Amino acid sequence: MPTDCVSYQKSGYFTKLIADYLDKKTELKSLYNRFPTLENFQSQLDEKSQNYSAENRKSLVTALENQYKGFQISEATSTNISLLSNSKTFTITTGHQLNLFTGPLYFLYKIVSAITLCATLKKENPDYNFVPIYWMATEDHDFEEINHFNFKNVKINWNKESYGPVGRVSTQGLNDVFEAFALELGIGENASYLKELFENSYLKHNNLAEATRFLANELFGNKGLVILDGADKTLKQLFIPFVKNELIHKTTFQKVSETNAMLEKEYEIQVNPREINLFYIEDDLRERVVFENNLFKINNTTLSFSEKEIIELLENNPEKFSPNVILRPMYEEVILPNLCYIGGGGEIAYWLQLQSTFEANKVTFPILLVRNSVLLVTEKQTIKADKLNLSWENLFSNQLELFVQKTKEFSKFNLDFSEQKEHLKQQFEKLLLIANQTDKSFIGAVKAQQTKQIKGLENLEKRLLKAEKKMHADELERIIELQNELFPNQGLQERRNNFAEYYNEYGQEFIDKLFKQLKPLEPSFTIITL
Repeated sequence: MPTDCVSYQKSGYFTKLIADYLDKKTELKSLYNRFPTLENFQSQLDEKSQNYSAENRKSLVTALENQYKGFQISEATSTNISLLSNSKTFTITTGHQLNLFTGPLYFLYKIVSAITLCATLKKENPDYNFVPIYWMATEDHDFEEINHFNFKNVKINWNKESYGPVGRVSTQGLNDVFEAFALELGIGENASYLKELFENSYLKHNNLAEATRFLANELFGNKGLVILDGADKTLKQLFIPFVKNELIHKTTFQKVSETNAMLEKEYEIQVNPREINLFYIEDDLRERVVFENNLFKINNTTLSFSEKEIIELLENNPEKFSPNVILRPMYEEVILPNLCYIGGGGEIAYWLQLQSTFEANKVTFPILLVRNSVLLVTEKQTIKADKLNLSWENLFSNQLELFVQKTKEFSKFNLDFSEQKEHLKQQFEKLLLIANQTDKSFIGAVKAQQTKQIKGLENLEKRLLKAEKKMHADELERIIELQNELFPNQGLQERRNNFAEYYNEYGQEFIDKLFKQLKPLEPSFTIITL
């Protein structure tokens, strides 16, 4: 099948920070440990080997075995969990929210990137094992971000209230969602599979964490994906010393603030640290821990603790403490023998704020890899793009800029009056020289006339462009129509559409193509023709 790529730097969809990171700008070198190249993974492996204990491995395997109890586990995943006991086994991790029925397409792209990278590393390092990890963000509490997905042009929504960690949200009430989705799917073998997948995931499991584990396991268990829930007392115990440090010394706030002060001179800051980057959680509660009047208080509650009391609570019930977005990366790296984190541009941006915090806590900072992105196109759309003489870079352009660019290409005339404007400026420069040598009161009149003449040319340029747009309206309309098909609401397809739309049409072949064509160490927008 034909493929093509558009670099992230040229796509227009990535920030200057990520573009400069991908370009390996020297000014950013202090913000990460090693750049994601095949050669650098050996050094990362050596460093992580020295800083990850056998005790942590044992706790990790115990936690995973407990989490998978009651689930039908694939042989590949079972093998990978067992391999994590081995000191020569390392992980490649990606994380994602518990979006209903996977949410947007890039859920798949993250996981495919992690699995594919593990296979690549195994070929290069046959004496070692590499396990793909999907970190479920079960402790997030923004339910409105995850309670829906888009199927074609229909928003499938789960109307429910939730206040605590989303992983604990009951799946009751999803029957109505299932029925609405089933109606949209229609009939056919692929539609039947998707209905069964939704039903088995959400109607036969008690909470969102269990449902998501089942769903991700059904989609990727045969590839050995290991699904990890960080909301685990066994794993939280490993993080107690770091939580204690966060409560008492507030190192994260200090270090990230210093990094942000350096970054904000050139870039937008992705996240800002809190004085304490922890939440307190219960079934229906996830609130910030704040320090006021020498007491540790739980925001929007009456709960408060002295230093001694909160440390005692931490040591007895570490599962009640949840790291926020800034502290969670360190939690991941403490409990996992991890070499690399794979994330989107926004995720990698906030990871780049954390290197100094890791150094202060003596935790190995992972390699940061921007995940693969995909633009899915049909053969019909590919043919249409060829007929309209459109490159993929063209289609990634801002719509107004593309409209103007193509109008100029279609026109028989030169619609750019830059040459005429430059000639006019040169003439007025000569007039200004004369004015300076004769009557200086004449200078203002010359400058006013120059402004008037330049503006006149600009108006003529706009009128000619408008006339040419009208002349080539049919071709331009087809271009915009194609771009709107590929970029819904002039945004990325992968951030809006759900995988079911494509699976319903193409079946397992769709996911197989992702594995075949995505290359994690060459992150870019990969165009895949279905």
